[in-house]
Amino acid sequence: MVDVMGHIAFGLLFAVPAWFLWSGRASAAFVGMAAVTAILPDMDVWLSKFFPNSVHHHGVTHTVVFVVLGGLVLAGIVTVLLRGPIDDWVESKRFDTWSLYGFSLTAILVGGLSHIFADLLSAPDISTPIEPFWPFFDKWWSVDLVWYNARWINLGFLTVMVLVHLGLAYYALPANHRFRLAS
Repeated sequence: MVDVMGHIAFGLLFAVPAWFLWSGRASAAFVGMAAVTAILPDMDVWLSKFFPNSVHHHGVTHTVVFVVLGGLVLAGIVTVLLRGPIDDWVESKRFDTWSLYGFSLTAILVGGLSHIFADLLSAPDISTPIEPFWPFFDKWWSVDLVWYNARWINLGFLTVMVLVHLGLAYYALPANHRFRLAS
């Protein structure tokens, strides 16, 4: 089920609660970070080109441990790089360093964990199964719900999630900024 479109769609699905936790632009920033980091575990595809004998698809980058450890590091980088720009963009919410770090870490974890969950639904079809709880449990897990590269399902799910987020963004706007239909 899950190609890049599907992973972004799952990141968007897992990020829906952001619209109920923060206001407008802060929610949009969270959703954007979660959607982008939803493809992060697939970095093993590129890493395997440089380290063909030690990195394989659905290996260590598709574990909860990797997502958490990578998220801790990446959230630090995001905090340093976006400290000023995000405060300028999200005018209603000023982040101190630790709250921006926690905000970024949560978005990265949401995106990365959504990727692992999505791969659990389809991994064994044409790729190696994943062991999401390695090194604690050395066992692969899968539901095998739908074919790995089902383009119409991925595109349909992404379309639905984009529409859901557009609707939530619309209702997050102040009432005086919403488009009104003539009665």
